[in-house]
Amino acid sequence: MTMVFRKRTRVDVARKMFLERISPIERTEKLSIEDARGRVTAEAIVSEIDVPDHRRAAMDGYAVRADDTTGASQSNPVLIREGARCVRVHTGSPMPQETDAVVMIEDTLPGVEIRSAVHPNKHVSLIGEDVAKGDTVFGVGHRLRGCDIAMLAMLGISHITVYERPTVAVIPTGSELVPRGKSTADGIRETNGLMVGLYVEKWGGIPIYRDIVVDDPDLIEKEILACQGYDAIILCGGTSVGARDYVPGAIESTGVLLVHGVALSPGKPTALGIVGDTRAHTHPTLNHDPNSNYTPTPVLSLPGYPVACLIALSEFGRPAVMRLGRIPAEPRPRLRARIGAKIASKIGYVTYTRVRVADGVAHPVMTSGAGILSSVTGSDGFVIIREELEGLDSGDPVDVVWIE
Repeated sequence: MTMVFRKRTRVDVARKMFLERISPIERTEKLSIEDARGRVTAEAIVSEIDVPDHRRAAMDGYAVRADDTTGASQSNPVLIREGARCVRVHTGSPMPQETDAVVMIEDTLPGVEIRSAVHPNKHVSLIGEDVAKGDTVFGVGHRLRGCDIAMLAMLGISHITVYERPTVAVIPTGSELVPRGKSTADGIRETNGLMVGLYVEKWGGIPIYRDIVVDDPDLIEKEILACQGYDAIILCGGTSVGARDYVPGAIESTGVLLVHGVALSPGKPTALGIVGDTRAHTHPTLNHDPNSNYTPTPVLSLPGYPVACLIALSEFGRPAVMRLGRIPAEPRPRLRARIGAKIASKIGYVTYTRVRVADGVAHPVMTSGAGILSSVTGSDGFVIIREELEGLDSGDPVDVVWIE
């Protein structure tokens, strides 16, 4: 049955409606720290040791007693004999017991002639100066960076408990599609699923690539039901209002269709839903209840045109995958520039314009053509025009959101 857009929903409203029905996953796993970069901590990391656990020299020079250098200067050097209270040290060397400061090598002359006075603990790394025993180094929900992994190693930690990555079924739909590597004589090579899966992986998920599903409502419903064991489902294509656009109806038949049609250009045919729990629509916090036996699965249905697919994925898929994986929200990388030409947009729609950036100017690559993937690969990023604006004038300041 052919569907019609019930309502054009604002992008921010649709996104909020979708995200509030998504529960971050609770599953955890223990990993070697070498494999934990980009993962999210499932337990607080509390240091069991002091770092450093002994006093050490912070400079090359001589470890001395500070009071032995009182009054030392370039014009009035102090001569100290090498011994227990004057020891040659290198950066990182343990401090000899009877010393409490380091005179830098450039402030000495052979002998040892001290030409600069120092105070206690000068150029000395103290016990616990970096991390003190009992310090909480990382809380629950921290996404680990390379420098964080180095800190774990410094603390003597070899394994860490993190949240599992969410699994996301990626389902390409369309009778016109052929698998990658096959001849395109009778159709269009499937690429949206690949693109979606790679971005899912970039945002912390595990893409599960499913076979192409032809334009058959029963087969689409069957595939959606078969994928309910994953943490989310993303379908590509079949989401508009044409005679063969069956995906929104399939979502409604297997769960709740929250939104069909968003005020996004390109990307209007996007659909959002929940399958596996028909109560999710009236009880948006149901899947946050740990005592509930229901396991609703969020479903995102993306347009078939590749540019529209990418833009809708960025608006809805990115925050959904990151929320599932407990990855802290982070702004998309952007650059301040000036638009290089006048751009028209439709009031009431969030409009994405592809641009190339040179010398602080964002030059529009193409202002229409949701099916022209080369307009994205030939761009640096997007200028996003807010829904209350009717275009931009040449020279207007803009934020360019990088594609990568």
